[in-house]
Amino acid sequence: MSDTLKLILSCVIAYLLGSLSGGIIISKIAHGPDLHTVGSKSTGASNVQRTMGWKYGLMTFFFDVLKGLLSCWLAQIITGTAYDSPLCNFASLLAGLFCVIGHNWPVFFKFKGGKGVATTGAVILYCFPVWGLISIVLAIAVIAIFKYISVGSMLMVVSFTAFSVFYAEGNPCIIIWACLLAAMCIARHHANIGRLIHGTENKLGHKVNTN
Repeated sequence: MSDTLKLILSCVIAYLLGSLSGGIIISKIAHGPDLHTVGSKSTGASNVQRTMGWKYGLMTFFFDVLKGLLSCWLAQIITGTAYDSPLCNFASLLAGLFCVIGHNWPVFFKFKGGKGVATTGAVILYCFPVWGLISIVLAIAVIAIFKYISVGSMLMVVSFTAFSVFYAEGNPCIIIWACLLAAMCIARHHANIGRLIHGTENKLGHKVNTN
């Protein structure tokens, strides 16, 4: 199989993995609400937590993190085993991007997904452990202080993109990749941005009545 076909296969698998919406799957198993009709109408961990509780929210979070990590790892397996191979690294970047796209617009659930925060965090941590970890720690700190998950989530991708000037080492493809991840995350938070402006954004731990 040619390198191009390996990359395409990696991206297709990553998109399909991303399309496995942890929130919807867990909600169906637990006989929970239709996530598209309650709370923020997102299928991510935050909305699951607000509508179904912390246990299911954490389960969704780890599900979405795992598929991001798995997509990047499988891309390396498909294209070759050497972690420092340029092809393997490029494949992980592409696969991670397509996994986030699948999470946000899942083919299995009418292209209605979440905001991709947990999956994006997993992807940037896998591909760039040091800068990814710094960005995630900054996000956690902001969430802990201000209690706004949306603010911390957007800070994570913005800070990671800013850091890309340093870790990309002059490679514009990596900077573009970071910008795409940030753009998707911020675009998916457009409603949250509006609520933040009007002072109506829900804080961490807020519970939504689904009855």
